[in-house]
Amino acid sequence: MAISYSCNDFLEFQEALKKMRDLDDKIIYVLNTSLPTESFKGQVDSERTCHDLYSKLRVGHQHREEAIKRCILVAAESVKKLKEARESNRDDFEVDKKFKSEQRKLRVLQSELNVEDIVKDRSYKAFNERCRAFFSAGAL
Repeated sequence: MAISYSCNDFLEFQEALKKMRDLDDKIIYVLNTSLPTESFKGQVDSERTCHDLYSKLRVGHQHREEAIKRCILVAAESVKKLKEARESNRDDFEVDKKFKSEQRKLRVLQSELNVEDIVKDRSYKAFNERCRAFFSAGAL
């Protein structure tokens, strides 16, 4: 499912990231409802379930990281252009205001990469705790 967003509208981008992180946010619930307890072990293909979940996690993480990096590049280019405009006209309050705003947006986007690492680590930790008996990510 492709989620549309604009790098120019930071609030829209954050909302899109939130939607893209849905599986990660619900990983414990998904694992609990997808994998059987010991008494129902034979009724579910746990190996297939874990493999499918791992694939979804991996694709989601890759997609979000690419989206964040793409928006970082857009913001960095905007900062560069605004810096040039600001240097050519020091008295333009609006350009200065936009420049500072775009700098803040760039810093927040860069911090989203750190958030993404934390989300990814948390999801894989939960995944490994429940799926290690059925699936090895190294087997792919």
